[in-house]
Amino acid sequence: MANPSRRRLIAVMVGVGLGMLLAALDQTIVSTAMPKVVAHLGGFELYSWVFTAYMLTSTVTVPIYGKLSDLYGRKVFFMFGMVVFMVGSVLSGGAATMTQLIIFRGIQGIGAGALMPVALAVIGDLFPPGQRGKVQGLMGTVFGISSVVGPTLGGYITDNLNWRWVFYVNIPVGIAALVVVAFTMPRGSAGRQGRSIDYLGAAALVASMVPLLLGLSQAGGDHPWLSSYILGLFAFSAVMLALFVLIESRVEEPILPLGLFRNRIFSVSVVAVFFTAAGMFGTIMYIPLFVQGVIGTSATSSGYILTPMMMSMIGSSMIGGQLISRWGRYRVIALVGLGIMALGMGLLASMGTSTTGRTAVYYMVVTGLGLGVTMPLYVIAVQNAFDHSRMGVVTSAVAFFRNIGGTVGVAVMGSLMASSFQNRVADSMPQALSNALSPEALATVSNPQALLNPEAQAAIAAQFPAGQEGLFAQLLDTLRTSLAGSISLVFMIGVGVVVLAWLINLFLEEIPLRKTHDFPGAAEAGPTSPDDTSQRAAPVAGALAPQSPTALEPADQGAD
Repeated sequence: MANPSRRRLIAVMVGVGLGMLLAALDQTIVSTAMPKVVAHLGGFELYSWVFTAYMLTSTVTVPIYGKLSDLYGRKVFFMFGMVVFMVGSVLSGGAATMTQLIIFRGIQGIGAGALMPVALAVIGDLFPPGQRGKVQGLMGTVFGISSVVGPTLGGYITDNLNWRWVFYVNIPVGIAALVVVAFTMPRGSAGRQGRSIDYLGAAALVASMVPLLLGLSQAGGDHPWLSSYILGLFAFSAVMLALFVLIESRVEEPILPLGLFRNRIFSVSVVAVFFTAAGMFGTIMYIPLFVQGVIGTSATSSGYILTPMMMSMIGSSMIGGQLISRWGRYRVIALVGLGIMALGMGLLASMGTSTTGRTAVYYMVVTGLGLGVTMPLYVIAVQNAFDHSRMGVVTSAVAFFRNIGGTVGVAVMGSLMASSFQNRVADSMPQALSNALSPEALATVSNPQALLNPEAQAAIAAQFPAGQEGLFAQLLDTLRTSLAGSISLVFMIGVGVVVLAWLINLFLEEIPLRKTHDFPGAAEAGPTSPDDTSQRAAPVAGALAPQSPTALEPADQGAD
């Protein structure tokens, strides 16, 4: 029979898993439902912003939550994040326009920013680096469950109930997670006096990221890349980023300590995870659109097609975590995983209008195998390179760069996909079709909604003069071909980005994974912040340092 500390450990991990499930399930459900959401609310040009708004707010809040959890404890911010996330879910479900949905998804993201980094930091509190591969591989099953259930559930809800329920389904999961966390997760130790919050740095970070992502998502579509509007956004972002760096170099408790970048493992890991996420999120979000718009399946069927990919991701995530714990060779595993991922995305880029659902499944399985291997890797490597008192900061930093990479990838590739689609439609539109319709009607019908919604198809078909109904079939072929080419372009760009991440991983240093929370190699790893110069003189400084004020009680940490 398990001892009390082990039972408590299991209970905490259940609560953490439910919180992670809350965020992961939402992303997989929404991705499958989005084509129908766009078909109902309109605004295809805003398609990527439903994802971008969520990732933007979750990204800029990640380092803030990480720092706050180091200072004041994990539990309060984990629960706060869940509450805000559920509020955003309710609002998103009631959205009447795409603009409202984007705003409410941003609120969801504010809550989601606390869930993943704090959950990973809790795992770091409970388990030493040598055991985290196994644990994070098992926690990868949370993503697996959400990835398997999410697409199918989202498709079923969209086809048989209403797309709004893909947001409302978060509520029972969130309530269950809140109850478990409230009764099982410790508050954390005291010792918060004299600690300050870098509010000015947080404001500068937000002010730098928002205009950057606005510019990346709107350039090439609504505004030319070299327009004064886009250049102005980029210039303002650069100024705010410089101000953020200046602030972080001077404040006592920076959100993102610049000294972290002196550690080679950290600096290489965050750059690699940035490009990995940019390639991954920037392409995978368009798989449901390809399956529904080009292959022509229902939302439910697209969920079934996505399921094998997610199952392959589960298996490779668990195997990768086990191999990291057993071998301690995370660099080689990263190179293998990214290589497989690039291969899978290259296969996805080869898809066209003649691609069958079965072929798409094969290609997605290969992509999932590579993706799953890389999921727990960088967090383990970075946590292993720093002492326990920096757990929340370094974990949230990895999550921050992963999120910002994904957000930039979604924004840039969404802009490229939309502009490519419009150009392809204009270039390939049959002359007879252009002559049959007025310019206003052409603007209306040149929209992928005709491929996603039978009601939209009927409304568009009614615009054709009597006796020219056959032109509507030509229009559908033109739209399908243009959409396939545009999404394939996005996949190909994603391949290049993942290959770049593979090259960066060649510079990733490996150090033995610690079997305890002690940090005897602090001097070799380098200082973790500008203030940590004591670690240069004393190799055991990290081991002798007091525990983080957010660490769990010794009884919990000692449980195997």
